[in-house]
Amino acid sequence: MNGIFPILATPFDDKGQIDFEDLEREVEWMIDVGVNGVGIAVASEIYKLTDPERDKVLSSIVKQVNGRVPVVMNTGAMGTDVTVHYSQRAEELGANALMIRPPSFIAMPAGEVIEFFARVGESVGIPIFQQDQATAQVSPGMALEIARRHENLCYIKVETAPTVPRMAETAALRDAATDAGGDLILFGGAGGAFLFEELRRGSVGTMPGSVIPDVFVNVWERWQDGDEEGAEAEFRRYSALIRTLKQPQGLDNWIYKEILVRRGIFKTAHARHPAMRPDRFQIYELEQMLDELELQESEA
Repeated sequence: MNGIFPILATPFDDKGQIDFEDLEREVEWMIDVGVNGVGIAVASEIYKLTDPERDKVLSSIVKQVNGRVPVVMNTGAMGTDVTVHYSQRAEELGANALMIRPPSFIAMPAGEVIEFFARVGESVGIPIFQQDQATAQVSPGMALEIARRHENLCYIKVETAPTVPRMAETAALRDAATDAGGDLILFGGAGGAFLFEELRRGSVGTMPGSVIPDVFVNVWERWQDGDEEGAEAEFRRYSALIRTLKQPQGLDNWIYKEILVRRGIFKTAHARHPAMRPDRFQIYELEQMLDELELQESEA
């Protein structure tokens, strides 16, 4: 797997119920603009879904995708047995790959984290993205050791800031390895803000948010065609918007959906509680950016 794998936003109506019609529209839009895969993860508010809702969302997406691109499902949990359960269930429902971050509720020594991933890797037959985040880190050395434990543990999504040196260190250790750890495949994340810096240092793709997949696909294809200067110039046009999308505490969930409404993908912008709502100034600033970038309503 490589390229652009946006993390889907989960559409909710004003009562907080999942809008599966909008979810299908979002998936179809992603495929129409040429993404290389789709993901269901933190930006999908997966941690706010009940277990039956998780299953229904994944099943709906797998059905809509219909094998056209890989579907990556986040199945991480705070315990090994629970993670194995979610992972096996995701595989049963048709996920093509999993994404898992280490348990973080209680800090664990490296050996326990490595064993956690090894047990999950042995429990399924599909690839797993190790997810390295600031609050649940997978160090470069640990990532290689995890990859040695099972062939399924062959990807890592590097998101611990600063991601650029983190990516470089992981790639250098991988390239120096002489065993199975050298098979580790690197992806970027964190909204895709450092896409090109990460590509130069060993990444083969990124998992941004859901609102400008067409932009990411365009710059990725330019990069693949050798037009690095053109790709970066195009990407810089969206830097202010990408910065806006990186706001924490749930603001990003609301802002994603405000944009998806304006692009004609969602009918309503609603994030499940808890999540901070943008104020009127943020909405105004967002509208100004969208007007400047000509992100008009899509026909999707």
